Amino acid sequence: MRVAASRMSGLRAWIAAEHRDDTGASPVEFVLVGTLLTVLTLGVLQFGLAVYVRNVVHDAAVEGAYHAALADTTLADGAQRTRDILSRTIGREYATDVSVREGSSLGQQTTEIQVAATLPLVGLLGAPRSLEVTAHAPVESFD
Repeated sequence: MRVAASRMSGLRAWIAAEHRDDTGASPVEFVLVGTLLTVLTLGVLQFGLAVYVRNVVHDAAVEGAYHAALADTTLADGAQRTRDILSRTIGREYATDVSVREGSSLGQQTTEIQVAATLPLVGLLGAPRSLEVTAHAPVESFD
C-alpha cells in the first residue's frame, strides 16, 4: 500500500508540475490579444471614416445651398455643385440623391438642399440612404 501511495503522490506531483509549466502559452496569448487589438483598431478607423463621410456630405450640402441662394444662380446650380463636391471627395455613388427646394424660415426666403447618402459600415460599403443631411441658406436678392 505504501508503494502505491508513494506512486500516487509522485504522479500528483508530476501532474502539478506539468500544469505550472507555461510553455506554449505565449503564442496563444499573442493571437488572442492581437485579434482583439486588430478588431478594435479597425472599428476606430471605420468610425473615423463614417464621421468623415458625414462631415463631407454636410459641408457639400451647405456649400450647395449657399450657391443656390445666390441671386444669379438657379436651384439646379446648387444641386449640381453639391453633386460635384460629393463626387470629387468621396465618390459618385454618394452624389445620387440630392434634392433642392425653396422655403421660408423666420420670415426669410431660404434655399434648402437635402442629401440622402450611404453611411459607410464596412469600408465605404453601407446602408443606402441611411445618412440624411439638410442645409439651409438665406436667398440673396438685389433689393
